[in-house]
Amino acid sequence: MRTRRDFLRKVGAATGAATLLPTFNPLKAQDILLAGEQIAHLSPLQAAADEDYWASIQQAYTASTTIINLNNGGVSPQPTIVQEAQDRYTRIANEAPSYYMWRIMDQGREPIRSKLADLAGCSPEEIAVNRNATEALATIIFGLTLRKGDEVVLTRQDYPNMIQAWKQREIRDEIKLKWINLDLPIESDEVFVQKFTEQFTAKTKVVYITHMINWTGQILPVRKIADAAHARGIEVVVDAAHTFAHLDYKLPDLGADYAGTSLHKWLCAPFGSGMLYVKKEKVKGLYPLFPNVDPKIDDIRKFEVLGTRSFAIEQAIGQAINFQNAIGTKRKEERLRYLKNYWCDKVKDLPRIKLNTSLKSDYSCALANFTVEGMEPGAIEAFLFNKYKIHTSPIVWENIKGVRVTPHVYTTLKDLDRLVEAITYLSKNKIS
Repeated sequence: MRTRRDFLRKVGAATGAATLLPTFNPLKAQDILLAGEQIAHLSPLQAAADEDYWASIQQAYTASTTIINLNNGGVSPQPTIVQEAQDRYTRIANEAPSYYMWRIMDQGREPIRSKLADLAGCSPEEIAVNRNATEALATIIFGLTLRKGDEVVLTRQDYPNMIQAWKQREIRDEIKLKWINLDLPIESDEVFVQKFTEQFTAKTKVVYITHMINWTGQILPVRKIADAAHARGIEVVVDAAHTFAHLDYKLPDLGADYAGTSLHKWLCAPFGSGMLYVKKEKVKGLYPLFPNVDPKIDDIRKFEVLGTRSFAIEQAIGQAINFQNAIGTKRKEERLRYLKNYWCDKVKDLPRIKLNTSLKSDYSCALANFTVEGMEPGAIEAFLFNKYKIHTSPIVWENIKGVRVTPHVYTTLKDLDRLVEAITYLSKNKIS
């Protein structure tokens, strides 16, 4: 059995500037390590239902004891060790900002880049650290060389910020946007591929694919769509905001030329941290959103010319990666799906209740969306919070209406039992 000292050395390695390693609570760190060793013989699927193990993970968070937070899809809380790391780096930086930030902490970006690349399964020369998925994807959208008449295929269920970015390019550059309207949930890879490919023409230059639709949790078969696009010479941009550190995959598996994600979602890194992925051979041809001396240089770092940014946030990403690795991405994915299925299975056959999310493992994981016949999403959300103190997200977007429920690894079954109780009440009672 590894010792506590061995574990602390492991989780402290390569998290940033070596002289500024953040502090931990050793007892909690050791508890998590020991809990993982005790279920090492279980498959990820078996471990998903081991409540003793997940109780130790829950204790690593500072989740509210008065509100049941089931809106983790918007932004996830950080485990204590990540919070402590950011706090420590912030205090150090404030002793002499220009010295500690630019001469010491700035040296920590390369180790962070390497750790992210390991997690993403790609080269460090394909990873840039930035502030969120919107910034990463906007860098791609505005950095691509597109001309008047070029076509881009995307869906009306994509994230609003990115839709607006594409619309701005349409206005300024007179490109043509070709829209797909998805009727979700869909449980067929072939249907998805057909919906995209039937929009492809000789003028199509880019296909924009959201890996997981944020409104309902629908997972798309990105690789199959990407392969169909590449066969026609079309570049592939992927919004991975809701799948990185949520689903067990490597970025090259998607077949994307470009991708963006937020690290403050499922990785549980500090708020305002994100990551840009650009396939190595595509780096030179993509213009940075914030110009540097040579925008055509073949160096991923050209996308990190952001001016003054929070070095404390960047450096604390390392602790979030360590925490992710301590759990294991596949084990985490299975737990998140287990939690979604736990409450969905209990309410899916109730009168007036409709799930807007597939329960098949290929098409959903943690996120799910439901509606109550005769009730608006805002009224459902208000009832859940006012009567049960359950925080969720009301969704009204295009052809989607419902309430999104998103548990996380710190969510307990008791929390979800409370949700089931509330939904059961709604199924039997009309609320004005």
